[in-house]
Amino acid sequence: MTKAARNDAATPTPSSQSPIRVGNTVLIRTVTNYYTGRIAAFTDAEILLDDAAWVAGHFTNALTTGTLSDVEPYVGPVVVSRGALVDCCDWRHPLPRQVK
Repeated sequence: MTKAARNDAATPTPSSQSPIRVGNTVLIRTVTNYYTGRIAAFTDAEILLDDAAWVAGHFTNALTTGTLSDVEPYVGPVVVSRGALVDCCDWRHPLPRQVK
């Protein structure tokens, strides 16, 4: 990789934003679980999700098609510890709300 390529890769494009934004729908992977939900609030330590669900499925398939193998919706808001966060992606599908 050339020096210029490394510099280009390190510079975010104007459309690049962290998915951790209030109101954004996300898929969060932690060290043990996957969650979907709408970010209601966040701090340095926690992310508060509304319309949240514990989910399972093939990661790429879930992100591209919204298809999940298992869904267990939460009844109310849920807090996810940012210390357990592995990654967080935009969820571009309807949030799953039915048990599967």
